[in-house]
Amino acid sequence: MNYRKKTVVASVAGLTLEGMDIMFISFAMSMIISEFNIDLATGGLISSITNIGMLIGGVLFGILADKFGRVRIFTYTIILFAIGTALTGLATNIEQVYLYRFIAGLGAGGEYGIGMALVAEAWPKNKQGRVSSYVSVGAQYGVILAALLSAMILPLFGWRALFFVGVLPVIFAYLVRKNLDESPEWVAAQKEKKVESKKEKGKLLQLFETPRIAFTTLSLAIMATVQIAGYNGLMIWLPSMLQQSQGLSVSGSALWTISTAVGMIIGMLTFGQFMDRFGAKRSYGIFLLASASAVFLYSFAEGSAGVLIGGAIVGFFSNGMFAGYGALISSFYPVKIRSTATNTIFNFGRAVGGLSPILVGYILQSYDMTIAMTYLAALYCVSFIVMLSLKEKNKHASLEKRSA
Repeated sequence: MNYRKKTVVASVAGLTLEGMDIMFISFAMSMIISEFNIDLATGGLISSITNIGMLIGGVLFGILADKFGRVRIFTYTIILFAIGTALTGLATNIEQVYLYRFIAGLGAGGEYGIGMALVAEAWPKNKQGRVSSYVSVGAQYGVILAALLSAMILPLFGWRALFFVGVLPVIFAYLVRKNLDESPEWVAAQKEKKVESKKEKGKLLQLFETPRIAFTTLSLAIMATVQIAGYNGLMIWLPSMLQQSQGLSVSGSALWTISTAVGMIIGMLTFGQFMDRFGAKRSYGIFLLASASAVFLYSFAEGSAGVLIGGAIVGFFSNGMFAGYGALISSFYPVKIRSTATNTIFNFGRAVGGLSPILVGYILQSYDMTIAMTYLAALYCVSFIVMLSLKEKNKHASLEKRSA
């Protein structure tokens, strides 16, 4: 297997394990709430604390990966979220659950951007869209894997045993470290790098070094936030929305989840091809406007066929774009700060966008499904406007020279 394929396999597997780790808490939540005798809001804090860990871990490990190498830090992040997951199974109170999920979040937040940087530095520009989509689909594989493991383990052994399975990624981390060499582009950059000036700004500050760079960073952060906010708002609330508006049963909402997930996977793979053939701005423009239209029109869907087919279409466009963020963010930043940029920007989106279900819940409580879907559609319109303001990546040559 050549180096390029190895980076894809390692990054896909890493994101799969991360997705599995994150979904474990969803499947085990009811048992955790029951055992520790806590309310739903207290249980919901687990996810919020995990997201905070992801943001901090993304920034920290992104900086370390730019300084000490992709593969080395990539393996450390996998080991960390594996340890955090396994320790969750040993928690004796909810405070310990918070602590261990924060630790797992640190590792999971660092893993995403480093894997994307590895792929971006191994593959040619004209194939980065599709390769990024292959990696992004790994998160969906993780959801499926978590569902299968939960179905087998939870009824027989309980929620603690499910988290003990989370230690297995340590083996994967060892194999990655043993079989994957460091990014040649990063190695070359290290060799060519001159002695840094003591006055040089830190890697995080370099994301805001000039007004244009700061504007680019802020724009990409808004787009990432909309991506996560839209996904969380749809996937957490839509099943219950449909149960109320369409009289959908629990089994029917499960079927909806499957059809939507299938639409998402096909959308990701399609978006990767679009990005390579038509460019990032045109691809995001098409998918953002289509997402806004599909989400708004979906509030008027009727009948089982309309709900299922419409869900697949919404998933196709709204989450298909997720596949391009690794390549999009990486394209605007040089090797020296690429991992820092990808991790910081996307995990900022995770932390802020993860709050979207709270607002959607408030809208549903005070208004109705149409207003909630209008809010989500408006988010995609905001992202579209922000996307139009981005300068083409070749206009950022000054940033490359400045940071090389």
